[in-house]
Amino acid sequence: MNVSVTGVADGGPRHVREERPAVAWAESPLQLLCVVEARHAGLVGPGTRVVCRAGLAALRRTRAELRRLDLPDGLELATADGRMPRPRRGATWVFGDAFSGRVQVTWLTGAPGHVVLVDDGLATVHLLELLVADHRPPLLRARARAGLARRTLGRAAAARLRAAARAGRLTVFTALPVPERLRQAAADRGATIRTHDFGWLRAQPVEHPPPPERTVVLGTSLVRNGLVRRDRYLDWLARLGEREPIAYYPHRREEPADLARIGDLPGIALRPAGAPVEMTLRALAPGQRVLSLPSTAVTSLRVLLAPRGVRVDAVEVPGDWWTPLATPDLRSHLQMFTRHHPGVTD
Repeated sequence: MNVSVTGVADGGPRHVREERPAVAWAESPLQLLCVVEARHAGLVGPGTRVVCRAGLAALRRTRAELRRLDLPDGLELATADGRMPRPRRGATWVFGDAFSGRVQVTWLTGAPGHVVLVDDGLATVHLLELLVADHRPPLLRARARAGLARRTLGRAAAARLRAAARAGRLTVFTALPVPERLRQAAADRGATIRTHDFGWLRAQPVEHPPPPERTVVLGTSLVRNGLVRRDRYLDWLARLGEREPIAYYPHRREEPADLARIGDLPGIALRPAGAPVEMTLRALAPGQRVLSLPSTAVTSLRVLLAPRGVRVDAVEVPGDWWTPLATPDLRSHLQMFTRHHPGVTD
């Protein structure tokens, strides 16, 4: 059947049939939310079973939040499991992290009928760039330093990805503004790109009141990942807190010791980590604003909050903040959606 998705752009002529069975694997709150959106959009059929990776507190809280809302018909949020479900032959398989070794092994040893890739941060764009590259690179993370075995696995997974695209069995479901040249190149190789605007989430009742502070700052994983200098980041937060009260929403991967230091800064109100900010901040009011270092959340919050008159800015990271681990190519990739905010000084 022909699938119609509210607020989406079609990256190609192929469509996913509604009757396909589906199994989904979610390893992050954003992946889980986007699986729900994919079911709402009609990209996966009724009877979709969603298995979440076990042992992740943020994922557990997100699953609990979703269960309080009006989930799309036929969507089952299964109990968290440490094992990745293997799709039945011909089934639709939904996941977000195409660079995961476990995902790649399952992909190579299974026989899914259709593959739907949902957002897993800016890695989605990196995946599309690898898909269309003429030199056919392996599926490896942007900053990965892989050995021979890992590169071999990534190369085999990339070949399977490109074969699925050629056969019309690959759909990428994203809220990111995919550059037109990349969208066209992916379509030329057979992949279908669907962009969405969180239609399901926008239709849900708002349960989280907005914070009283005018300015909200989103936490970042760049410090823990060794890409941004800790002292520069903390100094910036301290300056913001000196000017006005700040509500700080941690990133799920921030170090507890860093959060303790941030919570001690004057003017900074540290909020508990919980469900994705797309869920917890969608009630922000006109006049409030969001600041963040480069993050996929900037793009998704713009989609959700722009109609409410809320400004969402990704701050451009100054050159002296970056560590030697952040190569020029990686910096450019991370900041590809930075707009509106030319620096971090306000």
